[in-house]
Amino acid sequence: MTGLDIFALIVIIVLVGTAIAIWAILGAYPGKIARQRNHPQADAIAMCGWWGVITMGILTPLAFIWAYSNPEYTLQGRPKSEPATEEASEEEVAS
Repeated sequence: MTGLDIFALIVIIVLVGTAIAIWAILGAYPGKIARQRNHPQADAIAMCGWWGVITMGILTPLAFIWAYSNPEYTLQGRPKSEPATEEASEEEVAS
């Protein structure tokens, strides 16, 4: 092997390593954003981010938009600003 061959091999190894690092950062970033913003669905957003990079970017934009979204409703279907009433909690228990 000549010096030029060794240099080319080193360049290829660095490029592959950089591509893998970028891939990992893009997969983890939507979940990290969601956790920093205390998003209630942060785990699902993180999973969507990883599936986005696995599928070559199909779900990645959705994961980023979802991470920056601000859910207006709680898991019980009430707006966040509306306090829970006793009637509503009794209805939830009955169903």
